[in-house]
Amino acid sequence: MREFWKEPLTEAQKQQLIDTLAQQIVKRGLASPAILFLELHKPFAFLGAQAGIVFSPFLAPILGFERLDVYTQLMSERENWDRLIERIEELVEDQRTQPKQE
Repeated sequence: MREFWKEPLTEAQKQQLIDTLAQQIVKRGLASPAILFLELHKPFAFLGAQAGIVFSPFLAPILGFERLDVYTQLMSERENWDRLIERIEELVEDQRTQPKQE
């Protein structure tokens, strides 16, 4: 059986994961619902990450074990939720200030 959270994530890995996740959220037009969800569920950050591990037999075939491992580890820390919210807001602001291309 595989182990979760065997090696801690580095700051560079955390930043790269947060950036990738934020870009995907903004790309799909889900910035507002994602920010609302993250703000509402921030107190349950660690509990949600643990739930991801509990449901890993169902999630791993869909997401892959490695991805599930790093994202549950990332989202177990409340400060990463704040960093993700900030990055989403930065990307949305960048979209607003850029001229639209037609």
